[in-house]
Amino acid sequence: MTQTLINPTPKDYKSEVKPTWCPGCGDFGVLNAAFRGLAELKLPTDQTVVVSGIGCSSRFPHFMKTFGFHSVHGRALPVAQGLKMARPDLTVLAVGGDGDFFSIGAGHLIHAALRNIDITVVVMDNEIYGLTKGQTSPTSPHGHVTKSTPYGLLASQFNPIATALSLNVSFVARGYSAKPKDLALLIKQGVEHKGFSFIHVLSPCPTFYHTFDAWDAAVTPISSTHDMHNKAEAITLAMEKEKQYTGIFYQEDRTTMDQAAHQIVQESQPFDVTNYMKRYV
Repeated sequence: MTQTLINPTPKDYKSEVKPTWCPGCGDFGVLNAAFRGLAELKLPTDQTVVVSGIGCSSRFPHFMKTFGFHSVHGRALPVAQGLKMARPDLTVLAVGGDGDFFSIGAGHLIHAALRNIDITVVVMDNEIYGLTKGQTSPTSPHGHVTKSTPYGLLASQFNPIATALSLNVSFVARGYSAKPKDLALLIKQGVEHKGFSFIHVLSPCPTFYHTFDAWDAAVTPISSTHDMHNKAEAITLAMEKEKQYTGIFYQEDRTTMDQAAHQIVQESQPFDVTNYMKRYV
């Protein structure tokens, strides 16, 4: 039976498990924003599922009083998509870090974007591998010196927003962990959007790559005059190198794969296997 919450507060979504992140970790801000966003939506905790992969940020489900699924490395998206296809009545969020979504799980991001299944993805990007103690990630800047790149990173830096836009994601946004109120609104809007919602979050790692000062200076809200239905304009903002724009870059309403699949099931006639197989004889 659904647990209806009357005027819920962020505390109603907190589990008894205390976060185990390093002091000052940006993920604390993201977690608080998630509590706030879900409370504003008044989502029943037993009708909401948070799926994660592996990494510091993927401990997320343990700290929330919703259903959770702590999956394997890079596989949050397949689990979240399968869950939404099987149970379209649930609100499904997939959370994780830049390594989980842009490295080992990058292939799943492509297919999830094209399917446009109604789930909300929150990527906590610290531009470093924190759990394994400070190696470069796909979003680390070119030339960055770490334990794994003593002569500097030779690869180019991955651009999450530009990639999401090129993959035709129907809701693309960016938030900053140091601005949890703004991020809470983005999470709320992402969940309300019917389709694949991609929220890139700048979430600094104070232990292995302290980017708070740089991001404090670079973070710039997207102008209120921005046309979020103009993809070319969104790509221009995404390619900006000096500023980290936050807010909704792009949003488009279109049929989701879960909606289309369930409509087929509802409208379909009994399947005639014998007649179907005749085409191959």
